[in-house]
This record gives sequence, structure tokens and C-alpha cells, in this order.
Amino acid sequence: MPVIQTEELTKRFPATTALDRLSIEVEPGVVGLVGANGAGKSTLIKILLGLSPATSGRASVFGLDVTEDGPQIRERVGYMPEHDCLPGDVSATEFVVHMARMSGLPPDAARERTADILRHVGLYEERYRPIGGYSTGMKQRVKLAQALVHDPEIVMLDEPTNGLDPVGRDDMLLLIRRIWAEFGITVLVTSHLLGELERISDHVVVIDGGTLLRSSSTSEFTRTSQTLLIEVSAEADAVAATLTSAGLTVKRDGAQLVLPLDDDEVYDLVRDAVAAEGVGLIRLEQGRHHISEIFGEDQGGVGR
Repeated sequence: MPVIQTEELTKRFPATTALDRLSIEVEPGVVGLVGANGAGKSTLIKILLGLSPATSGRASVFGLDVTEDGPQIRERVGYMPEHDCLPGDVSATEFVVHMARMSGLPPDAARERTADILRHVGLYEERYRPIGGYSTGMKQRVKLAQALVHDPEIVMLDEPTNGLDPVGRDDMLLLIRRIWAEFGITVLVTSHLLGELERISDHVVVIDGGTLLRSSSTSEFTRTSQTLLIEVSAEADAVAATLTSAGLTVKRDGAQLVLPLDDDEVYDLVRDAVAAEGVGLIRLEQGRHHISEIFGEDQGGVGR
């Protein structure tokens, strides 16, 4: 049974339609929900949590109907909101313990789980400092910690990398991947950045204007292309010239050479060119499409 399932789910507001007959299924793993700002991602999460009623259609989490079983669903779900919602005058420990108690954990278990989860998200040494003095990245980690503290079966993370610098984004993405890899907790993570979700997701759902554009495994999105990527230790221009003289179209992409892979004979030509120039072959692999490339071509740059 899918962890999340929607059928013809629609949400209309007076001035706009946030979701338009959306039908998706989410299996266990890390699932990326991608779309531009205003695509309906946050609205979908609020409906799944039973916090906002749908206009029409159906949605379920763990087979429980969101319109009838909201409290039971929320017991099994962790939620990290997009907006800043943390009290600045309490410590991370106080806040996460409070959230654990709100989820039904006894006092001792709440304190033990809080210490464990703050260590997991990298805040153990800073756990007694007031949250108001935290950086944006630290605040995002507190929000992640409170979503995990009661050991949910799924966490829903709404734009968890917002406001982070490149290093902070990488650290957050690594934490998100570990949630599934180490704890077996399914993750539904939203982002308007396709490249982020490509790195960590097992499955990607793309929506635009509340309408489903595509839903498939990440491996299908990043399918193998008919190009060959080559990186040599030196004399890349000379290798490129040799390959060009052999009738191949060669392009430079940074340190890499990119050429069409029309048939297996291309591998022999590469071998001969590298040997002729007397250089080392660092990399030789078939290229892969990126999600952003696919939707940049097919949908005019969805999520950019």
C-alpha cells in the first residue's frame, strides 16, 4: 500500500486553484515534490496533515482518510514547516522536549529522544543556547529535530533548504538522505530546486499550477543519454583534435570532453586517441540527463 495516495485532489481558493485533480502515489523512501513557488506543494502537505480541507477528491496517508483521521495521521507524521516558527527565548533542548511531550512521549523518554536527535542533526553542543541567537542553518536543524523527535513513520519537509548557503544546503540534504537510509523513515521533501531533489530522492513528483506534470523514479528522470564523457590527465585539446580528425563531434564541458555515442566503435577511437597522445584516462562513462535539463526542455524550465 502506498504511504500517500491522492485521487483527483482539488483545492480551490476564491482567486486561484492550488491543486487541480491531482492523483499521485508515494511509496516508502525519499520522495521529492518539486514545483515553482505557488505550484501547490505546501497546500498539498496541509491537506495531507488534515489541516486544510480539500475542495474535492480524496487523499490518504497510511490508508487513513485525511478528512476523517487527521489526529491518527498526525501521530505518525513529522512536519517541518517552511516558515520561521521558532520561539527565540528558549533553547533547542527546551523546544524539542516540549514538542516531544506534545506528541505523547513521557518526560524521561522526551528528554532522551531530544538529546539523541539534536546530536543527529548536529546541534548537541549548542543545545542549551537560546534559539534566537542561532543562524538560519541552525534554526532549520531545530525544525528538523522537532519533526523527528517522536520517531514518526514519515516526515514532510517543506522547503528545508530555504535561506541556506551552499554548504548549509549540502549538509541539510545529507541529513535528509540519512533519515531514510539510517532510520527507515519515509521522507516527502518539497523544493523549487530540481537539482537538490535529484541528488537525494528515490522518486520525484513534479507539479505546476497544482497539476501533475510527471511522477517517476529518479533513475527514470536521469536516464542514460547517448553521449560519452571523457576526462584525461593532460592534453585534452590534443585528444579532442585527434577525435575530431577521426570524424567525431567533440565538445568541451569544463575538464571533460563530450562526444556522441553512436556505436561501440567510439570506445575504440577514444582508446586510440588517448594512447596516441600518451596521457592518462581519468574518466570514461556514458552521460546521464539531469532532471533540470529534461524539464527545461519539456516544460520550459519548471521549478527554476
